[in-house]
Amino acid sequence: MKKRISVSALGFIVLAISCVSMSSCSREIEVNEKIAPLQTDAELIGVLAPKSLAETDNDLTIGCETLDRDYADYHKYKEYLEQLGVRKIRLMAGWAKTEQEKGVYDFAWLDSIIDDAVSRGLEPWLETSYGNPIYEGGGTKFLAGGWPTSPEAIEAWDRWVEAMAVRYKGKVHEWEIWNEPDINKDFKKDVSSQVDLQIRTAEIIRRVDPEAKIAGFAWAGWKKELFEQCMTQIQGRGKLGLFDWISYHIYRYRPEDMYELVDQMRASLDNFSKDIILRQGETGAPSKGHLGGALSEYEWSEISQAKWDLRRMLSDHGKGIATTVFSISDMNYQDKDLFSKKNVKGILETDDDNNILRPKQAYYAIQNLVSVYDALDRIVSTEGIELSGNDTESSFSIYRFRDSGKDMDSVVLWEDSSTPDDCTKAISMEITVPDAALSHPVCVDVRTGNVYRIRFKRKAGAYVFSGVPVYDSPVIITDRSLLKLK
Repeated sequence: MKKRISVSALGFIVLAISCVSMSSCSREIEVNEKIAPLQTDAELIGVLAPKSLAETDNDLTIGCETLDRDYADYHKYKEYLEQLGVRKIRLMAGWAKTEQEKGVYDFAWLDSIIDDAVSRGLEPWLETSYGNPIYEGGGTKFLAGGWPTSPEAIEAWDRWVEAMAVRYKGKVHEWEIWNEPDINKDFKKDVSSQVDLQIRTAEIIRRVDPEAKIAGFAWAGWKKELFEQCMTQIQGRGKLGLFDWISYHIYRYRPEDMYELVDQMRASLDNFSKDIILRQGETGAPSKGHLGGALSEYEWSEISQAKWDLRRMLSDHGKGIATTVFSISDMNYQDKDLFSKKNVKGILETDDDNNILRPKQAYYAIQNLVSVYDALDRIVSTEGIELSGNDTESSFSIYRFRDSGKDMDSVVLWEDSSTPDDCTKAISMEITVPDAALSHPVCVDVRTGNVYRIRFKRKAGAYVFSGVPVYDSPVIITDRSLLKLK
């Protein structure tokens, strides 16, 4: 929900990462000094503690892509995955890396990743793309490369998919078929061959593992006529039931701007099936501008990256969409791919040899989100929530959740008028929440993990919270009993 109200001007200066003065009580609390602090007069009373995989049951996904082309190294960041607390990882299978001699598969590299992930309690979902140039008409192993179209390559692809499905049955339960075919220049000319590949691949996986969940499409953008052309072909062949999800990758500078397109996609999909779920399969923000990949034409910092990722993940969750953040580590793309610059959407910084240098601020921000995420398990209507504060018109994203275990409410909100920036100064606002179930209300800044005391009173069956620190990154009014604190 967006609510427009009067708020003071948000033209804050860009702030350096430095300590800010807090109350004498807060100086005794161990804050994360690797994160730019929130500038607020609210009293700091605690800091979120990370949750292990064993402590959380979230449906979040972190991207572990491009391992098939060695642009990143799973075994150099695997310990960080477990500490992050996100339960699912997205992998690319890498046909060309596995079958370098016709008919001979070497799964050792992929086995080592999947076996390690499963042993840690992670749930891998596996994308079967890309192609394999050892076969004529087999496509390439690169982004925007072609898929198998010759009879020999199609037969080889089918054998490869079946070998994978058999090998990883019981370890991989979710599958995706081809990454962003819509950015291939020949896609519009050859829609039928991509549709056929989607159907054949899903049929093979389903035959081997009838319980498998399968996502189709994984498009980079949204073209209504093209989407409906593909869906009409799938429907015409009676194959809609093969797909549990349609996944999409949409990048927008202001993250909330993507949902108009998502709503259009949902409306089109409903014309074919109301049972197929929309899944957000890949999107994220860079930590620096003017390098490689989507959104790289803009200026970015670690602060704005962390805010962007949180806003998009919580928007997805508030709309009931399974959410993925791209990606766990920076990726060193090579010359033959669609672009050759480093893609710095990772939440871990890497060097040119894929070594992990350090976690970025977004890593800690997502770790904080995981710590509170299980309390946000039921979406509740935001009707009746009111905000008041200052003078200048602005807009806000607001979502309300209820924890099923303790039946406590949480309200998530942020200022969403524009793309997140580097400013970390909050404005103090009053928020009225009707019929809230809370016993000890507090406010959490998700980006920093800091927990603040807020004033409140009961009025006409509602809670009226005052002194709530609000800015262009998500904060949560929740109950202290739902939090794990350091």
